[in-house]
Amino acid sequence: MKKITETNRLILRELDSNDSENFFNLNSDPEVLKYTGDLPFSSIVDAKKFLINYSDYKENGFGRWAVILKETESFIGWSGLKLNEENLVDIGFRFFKKEWGKGYATESAKAVLDYGFTILKLKEIIGRASKDNISSIRVLEKLKMTFWKQDRFMGVEESLYYRIKKNDYIKNINF
Repeated sequence: MKKITETNRLILRELDSNDSENFFNLNSDPEVLKYTGDLPFSSIVDAKKFLINYSDYKENGFGRWAVILKETESFIGWSGLKLNEENLVDIGFRFFKKEWGKGYATESAKAVLDYGFTILKLKEIIGRASKDNISSIRVLEKLKMTFWKQDRFMGVEESLYYRIKKNDYIKNINF
């Protein structure tokens, strides 16, 4: 398991097939998937197949990463980057409901932006959220991302797009 980065409380590392059960359980909660447009896996075996065939690390040099709570060494969700269908780099995060409201999404996403801009040398990163997903929108705004446009994404009719350019991120790095 390749460690990508860490924060005071979290380790971000590559996902692997050992994460299958956690990945399945995370995506089985209808509240977790409510605004994503994603469908749950039908079994742990399907989640394992997905992770075995997950090629973003090899193809793009980045992807969605497991978020591990240092204190307990437990998988609490994922956070990371993805090259989307518009050829834009998209930040995303998803956590078990019991971990909501603890700042993990913002903390991990900030580490992802740091990694994207300093290590990967990206010029811009976008974020997308359903207009009804107030918590995710709040995270994107805490990251100093600015509203860009409204569009349809993965069956979510009213998705809000945010973005931040490297120069703007560097100006606000200490938020």
